[in-house]
Amino acid sequence: MATSADTLPDDPGTLKAMLLAERARAARLEQIIKELQRHRFGRRAETLPEDQLLLGLEEVEQVEASSDAATDAANAAERSSRAARRRRNRGALPAHLPRVEMLIDLDDHACPCCQQALHRIGEDVSERLDIVPAQFRVLVVRRPKYACRACETMVQAPAPARLIEGGLPTEATVAQVLVAKYADHLPLYRQAQIYARQGLELDRSTLADWVGRAAFLLRPVHERLLARLKQSTKLFADETTAPVLDPGRGRTKTGQLWAYARDDRPWGGTDPPAVAYVYAPDRKAERPIVHLAGFVGILQVDGYAGYRVLAERGDVELAFCWSHVRRRFYELAAAGPAPIASEALERIAGLYVIEAQIRGRTADERRAVRQEKSRPIADEFEPWLRARLSLISQKTKLAEAIRYALSRWDGLTRFIADGRIEIDSNVVERAIRPIALNRKNALFAGSDGGGEHWAVIASLIETCKLIGVEPHAYLADVITRIVNDHPNSQIDELLPWAYLATQKRWRVA
Repeated sequence: MATSADTLPDDPGTLKAMLLAERARAARLEQIIKELQRHRFGRRAETLPEDQLLLGLEEVEQVEASSDAATDAANAAERSSRAARRRRNRGALPAHLPRVEMLIDLDDHACPCCQQALHRIGEDVSERLDIVPAQFRVLVVRRPKYACRACETMVQAPAPARLIEGGLPTEATVAQVLVAKYADHLPLYRQAQIYARQGLELDRSTLADWVGRAAFLLRPVHERLLARLKQSTKLFADETTAPVLDPGRGRTKTGQLWAYARDDRPWGGTDPPAVAYVYAPDRKAERPIVHLAGFVGILQVDGYAGYRVLAERGDVELAFCWSHVRRRFYELAAAGPAPIASEALERIAGLYVIEAQIRGRTADERRAVRQEKSRPIADEFEPWLRARLSLISQKTKLAEAIRYALSRWDGLTRFIADGRIEIDSNVVERAIRPIALNRKNALFAGSDGGGEHWAVIASLIETCKLIGVEPHAYLADVITRIVNDHPNSQIDELLPWAYLATQKRWRVA
């Protein structure tokens, strides 16, 4: 609302105060505009995302390869030299791949000089990587019937169990649909199009039926995975939006996928890394309270206030994320000259340099180094922030960034006294990234039930990826075992790391 000159006070002191307030407000609005512009047109992270960097490198490498091909076509000597270098550097193809022998022999075994018979003195062997495109096949199951001539009793072997009684797919086929949807981010309608190109008409609704039945079957494994994670002494937590179709209103509503992850590899922990997602229709603070019921230990999180309610119950200590603190100062420094934000970034960078040096050491070693090197940086950083806060307007974005850090200082510095704690929660943020990719490709889940299926299957697939298990083989094996009445009392044998241990035993044998 405009202010006329007649409504302004005549007191110079009051006018000065109003002018300072307006300048602070203008500075804040200018910072917000710059942040929105950067969000709209610029990069959204402190570093270039790896996938974007790889995309750029792909294009550069393609252009270079095209140039090399043109050179080879015009220069036979260069072509031979490049081929020799390629043979030296390409390495060996994996031993587990099947080999198809191809013999290329002479049509005539007579000497071209004297016409005497040639005798074999050796051979050259080379290997090339070949691909057979994915192809469908039909498994025909025959079950002979037998009868007794004496008593007319009929005997037949029982039919093998199926995930979908009377249905077409094998368990491996269903596993392929799951992996394509939740690991490769291919919505079901796109999969149907791919299969149609290969001459197989599979309706999207049919694929959806397979996914729903598999998700229902896998729920106990998902529940056990989350239960095993809650037995840990330290977890990461984060959440991301999951748009869900809301038919009653003709639009989507915003659900949430909560992620709970464990990765103790940076300090040599023996528990296998894993992640479990849980779908919820909202972001209320009681959601993590319910999800983490029974968990006692350290929870590494971002600054979401809902986790504080969990900590107030007494069983959980919060360790906050320095990456989120750094991001706020980075946004200020990226928008223009910002001496205070830039110096804050330098101090935070000092902490990360130390973390890079101790990654992979034991928890006790990490704690000792942090006490010696990280503690002085943190002890100097806090009073420095408080001093700068007293010098600037409290309504600026810089003041918000400083207050964000100071209000969480105990949790931010908790990692210094405990070598098991990471400096940030990037572990779980990396686990959230595939969810965002799937969301971008599928746009939304069809219902709250679809969000729950998303959580169940994504938990198993992403845990497989963390520990180096091939998701398709794992899901096909687990679905088959459950269909064949795997005992619930032995459900731990169906977890991804148990499958990995089984595969290692087989390879040794």
